[in-house]
Amino acid sequence: MTENNEKTPAISMRAVTKIFGNNEQEALALLRSGKSKSEVLAETGHVVGLDDVSLDVMPGEIFVVMGLSGSGKSTLIRHVNRLIDPTSGEIIVGGTDVLKMNMRELREYRRTRVAMVFQKFGLLPHRSVIDNVAYGLEVRGVDREERLKTAQKWIETVGLSGYEKSRPRQLSGGQQQRVGLARALALDTEILLMDEAFSALDPLIRTGMQDQLIELQKSLGKTILFITHDFDEALKVGDRIAVLKDGALQQIGRPEEIVLSPANEHVEEFVQAVNKARAIKVHSIMEKGDHEPCDQAVPMDARCEDVLPLFAENAWVGVVDAEGNQVGRLTAKQVIRALARHAAPAS
Repeated sequence: MTENNEKTPAISMRAVTKIFGNNEQEALALLRSGKSKSEVLAETGHVVGLDDVSLDVMPGEIFVVMGLSGSGKSTLIRHVNRLIDPTSGEIIVGGTDVLKMNMRELREYRRTRVAMVFQKFGLLPHRSVIDNVAYGLEVRGVDREERLKTAQKWIETVGLSGYEKSRPRQLSGGQQQRVGLARALALDTEILLMDEAFSALDPLIRTGMQDQLIELQKSLGKTILFITHDFDEALKVGDRIAVLKDGALQQIGRPEEIVLSPANEHVEEFVQAVNKARAIKVHSIMEKGDHEPCDQAVPMDARCEDVLPLFAENAWVGVVDAEGNQVGRLTAKQVIRALARHAAPAS
């Protein structure tokens, strides 16, 4: 994961509302008059997918959108590559108004600027692994030798060397998802859209894929819009998180902000069940200032779960910035106090 201070968003959504039905404008008028999603459904039979959503995704960050089933998160991500058009609102990607693109421009945009990783893998069953990975480049018109060379590179990167000639049915679920990820990465697009990409995987495989994504992001620095219903997953992979409910935004913030300061009761319900040690980063609870140098130090963006084992041998640990300069320190007492303060109440 990366820190990014650039001002211009990679993706901007402005007051995006999506209503599914035959008379969207009638339902939109009811929604804007103050009717709830359930009231609009009862009166018109129309479903509110998104309700006045505005957000910015910055270049090089993993921005996670999470929520329960029916919250609108998959509807949201499909607006970015215009698999779905909004009822109202604006979608700006890299300074370009996506909604004003004609069909030729939209096809080029989808081929060269955004790539998507699906929950159900979306592999072509009659093609080998290497031909699946190379498929997007083939559609783009890249010659066979070059696209196979690129595909081979990404197959090796995701740990599937030796499976180049295998068919999808010969692979495990985790391996199939790696093929899907390699196919998206092979396109080398600015933006990667991941819609519940790891949700169908077994827990151990899912954890491995999360770790691989985080590791890859350190070198790739892609702009990633990541959809999940799992709050622990959101906390692990996300630089920032947006929480949706009934198509409406509830809160946007860094993982520790969501955990330490939930915006409302809905977000607080998620927070009570999560691993706080995974969410809270040391810079939010450390003792700032100059201190006696310590042999053991951690970066500012380290999480409490990474630091806890160090206290077996150290009374405190130093905290360093990106240049390696010590900017604070952290004791076991500070970590325990932070975790206890935000522990779930006893049932």
